[in-house]
Amino acid sequence: MFQLLNTLEEAQRIIKETPLTFLYISQKNCSVCHGLKPQIEKILSEYPDMRLIELDALDVPEVAGAYQVLTVPVLMLFVEGKEYLRKARIVHTAEFKQEVNRIVTGYHSVLGE
Repeated sequence: MFQLLNTLEEAQRIIKETPLTFLYISQKNCSVCHGLKPQIEKILSEYPDMRLIELDALDVPEVAGAYQVLTVPVLMLFVEGKEYLRKARIVHTAEFKQEVNRIVTGYHSVLGE
């Protein structure tokens, strides 16, 4: 489940401190955001070591400038604080799942896990 955060600073701290972090940027009034979120949560549930966080772009408007967000939803995967994957608006879940798996598997193989 995604943890809804209230500040950009809190999100940036978690991204910096957590090896695998997934950021979901949405808005309360976004039907695509609400429809996609459970599908993304299901896919990401396969990665228990990944931290799932969410920011609402209406409540935290500075997220738009910090991450160049022009639309919602925006899905971002960070590995050791660096952005490795970004998807926006319309996301093909099968393709998304493969991309996340490739990145996470690669990360774990580098660690020797």
